[in-house]
Amino acid sequence: MARSILVTSALPYSNGPIHIGHLAGAYLPADIYVRYQRLAGSHVVFICGADEHGVANMLAARQQGITPQQLVDKYFTLNRDSFARLGIVFDNFSRTSLDVHHKTSQEFFLALHKKGMLTVRSERQLYCPNDQMFLAERYVRGACPACDNPSAQGDQCEKCGSWLDPLTLKAPYCALCGSTPEIRETTHWYLPMGSFQAQLETWLGGKKDWKDNVLNYCNGWFREGLKERAITRDLDWGIPVPLAEAKGKVLYVWFEAPIGYISSTKEWAARSGDPDKWRQYWCNPDCELVHFIGKDNIVFHAIFWPAVLMGVGGYNLPTLIPANEFLNLDGRKLSTSQNYAVWLPDYLATFPPDLLRYTIAANLPETKDGDFSWKQFQACNNDELADILGNFVNRTLTFVQKHRDGVIPPASGLKAADQAALADTARLGAEIGSSINACKIRAATARLMEVARVGNRYFDASQPWLTRVSDEQACSATLHVCCQIIRSLAVFANPFMPFSAAKLWKQLGLDGSEADVSWAAACEPGAIAGRRIGQPEILFRKLEDAEIQPEIDKLNEAIERMKEKERSHAAGAPAPQGAPPAAASAPPATAQPAAPPAGPPPQISIDDFAKVDLRIAKVLSAEKVPKADKLLKLRVTLGTEERTVVAGIAQQYSPEELVGRKIVLVANLKPAKLRGVESQGMILAASEGAVLAIIGPDKEIALGCKVK
Repeated sequence: MARSILVTSALPYSNGPIHIGHLAGAYLPADIYVRYQRLAGSHVVFICGADEHGVANMLAARQQGITPQQLVDKYFTLNRDSFARLGIVFDNFSRTSLDVHHKTSQEFFLALHKKGMLTVRSERQLYCPNDQMFLAERYVRGACPACDNPSAQGDQCEKCGSWLDPLTLKAPYCALCGSTPEIRETTHWYLPMGSFQAQLETWLGGKKDWKDNVLNYCNGWFREGLKERAITRDLDWGIPVPLAEAKGKVLYVWFEAPIGYISSTKEWAARSGDPDKWRQYWCNPDCELVHFIGKDNIVFHAIFWPAVLMGVGGYNLPTLIPANEFLNLDGRKLSTSQNYAVWLPDYLATFPPDLLRYTIAANLPETKDGDFSWKQFQACNNDELADILGNFVNRTLTFVQKHRDGVIPPASGLKAADQAALADTARLGAEIGSSINACKIRAATARLMEVARVGNRYFDASQPWLTRVSDEQACSATLHVCCQIIRSLAVFANPFMPFSAAKLWKQLGLDGSEADVSWAAACEPGAIAGRRIGQPEILFRKLEDAEIQPEIDKLNEAIERMKEKERSHAAGAPAPQGAPPAAASAPPATAQPAAPPAGPPPQISIDDFAKVDLRIAKVLSAEKVPKADKLLKLRVTLGTEERTVVAGIAQQYSPEELVGRKIVLVANLKPAKLRGVESQGMILAASEGAVLAIIGPDKEIALGCKVK
């Protein structure tokens, strides 16, 4: 029986455009997952929407001199259209300002209230007499009690990272008018999270296949003990609390925003002509519920939201929450307030969507924070998409066009090498699918490119330029098998690069769309013999340095602005609102063992050491780098992914003695190009003069294990 899956992506705030950090966290991996599941035959509904309430939206509206409604209207349209242009297509992209969401959220609140699950109590909060309003955390600024940052936000200090209570700020001031607030009493409704802790721990305890980052994060909250959490606020923008005694109060956005998944599904069902259809996905225990989020949303989706669902009752709990880590930008944390970001609308105005999709997918921060750089983007396009995938497609179809009158020849008398190429394609297709199903998108992306490598190796080994003259049948078999691989590639590429996949299908001259073919059918040869191909075209053109440099310059200008603000802060000037901490410099990328220091090295903290990600890897292949006496090019595997590493060990080790050897790899070193080869890590070695020894495990241990 086909699987039934409801997939959601975290609702983005409607206070600005989408950037690459958002894409890597919740949107691109979800779209890849959904596209694959549909090709695999699952029934999938893909839900999202705009989070249009909350203080962040109110502040952005005030800064722009418009109303909150005008602000959310503006960014709802911009973000919805940007997603579509990138190929991220939701079944429904709703908004939390709609009546259906207000009504659904109020129903949830009343259900908990009627069951006696909510508590009511008074608390002290900061109040601005000038603006005549209680100040939510982001409306308050002051000196951080931990580091004395003079412009810490009411809930968190961006300099030292401390979580704060507005009442603990020193010299607090209203972020709106700058006046000193008063402390006043106010009444709010709370959800006592502690009463759900045992149930939540039992439920999460059964999620053995969930990511460690999700489970460890939740266990940390459990160790501290869950406490009651307010679900109402004193604001004039939001969903009114449906109680007569709660006049002037709205539902806290953390409470009502996840309910947006349900209200968006209701909107989708109503539009489909069956208003009750949403229940098949939210109240049917046979339907899976998958939430794609960034790690900053783990607590809301894995603890608070399930507690609300448990309290109301009758709804499915999440089946899977594949939270991703953060994507940094050229070694620094993204800063929207400082304009240090790659904004999706700006990107789409300059480059094709699939290049960004592939680059992010290939470097997705699944288990640790990742990094995006424009040089990396250029390398992914030029060295992989153009030189490997695009080259294979173009050389095959150009050959068919020139020497077979544009008609795919039949396959007859297939030899072992021909059968092996088809078998490798089928095997890799199955591996891509299983990796996506397990939300291991990086590994799946690597396997996709490996299909193209299989095609290139097969084309080179078969030498159709020779067999065209010496063995027509062998030449036809080669071209047929290559076209079969391209057909498979078109389907396999659909989740990652839908626009390029459609072009591939068109160039093959096949009927319909690659999205109409099942994943299983794509792993097997199709009926393509006798098809007249379309006009071969360059699938991915190479990007010149001159095209990338303006983007690098934009980021460098933003960095200089941030540094200037940091210098002003260090000199005693008040830090501007939203100023981020200085980013640590990335370690120099090198493949050479470092020389011993002249004196005792400086001491580092355990936190400094923890930044280095050491993993057990295995050498799959090794070869000398041309025109470089000291360098070897290694292909290594960490179990879930393969990488290329350049190491300066050619004078101590021959390529043959390294193959099969287990090593220790610095896995989070910034990539660097050495003699034209990108090195994606560094192996550990000890050296004494001319003597060099590679470091590796002395016992059998699984690939990818972390070295501590």
